[in-house]
Amino acid sequence: MKSPLYLFLAAALTLPAAAGAATPAGHDHASATPLTVELNAGKKWAIDAPLRKGMAAIQAAVSRTLPAAHAGKATAANYDALGATVSAQVAYIVENCKLEPKADAQLHAVIANLMGGVEAVQGKEGDSERASGVVKLAQALNTYGSHFDHAGWKALKLPH
Repeated sequence: MKSPLYLFLAAALTLPAAAGAATPAGHDHASATPLTVELNAGKKWAIDAPLRKGMAAIQAAVSRTLPAAHAGKATAANYDALGATVSAQVAYIVENCKLEPKADAQLHAVIANLMGGVEAVQGKEGDSERASGVVKLAQALNTYGSHFDHAGWKALKLPH
């Protein structure tokens, strides 16, 4: 059975938003305020192998693009490739990850923040915001690492 996270993200990833359409509260991926993530009674949430694999792939892609984006040297093709990679990995995570419901709810916030970064990276907030989308992705990854028990996870260094 698909989790509520799967259903939400399947809709978010496959249905283009109608111009000017209202977004349900808490599901505005382009929001300036990232959704918050909480620890599990002061401890990190347990993860499974699909989540580990998908998040590691996202982190590797962001790590490759972040320096060029910060230096103003990332191309539209770089941003498009990053957006496609993150979207594909999020779809993989949603399809394969099986967390307990409370952890799943926290992962929902991380993924919503990732998708906000993807929208910016893809130019949906304007070409001038593509580099800031990479930073949003890195911030979401750092939040994930500080809230989920992913062995060997290293936070990304953010510019400035």
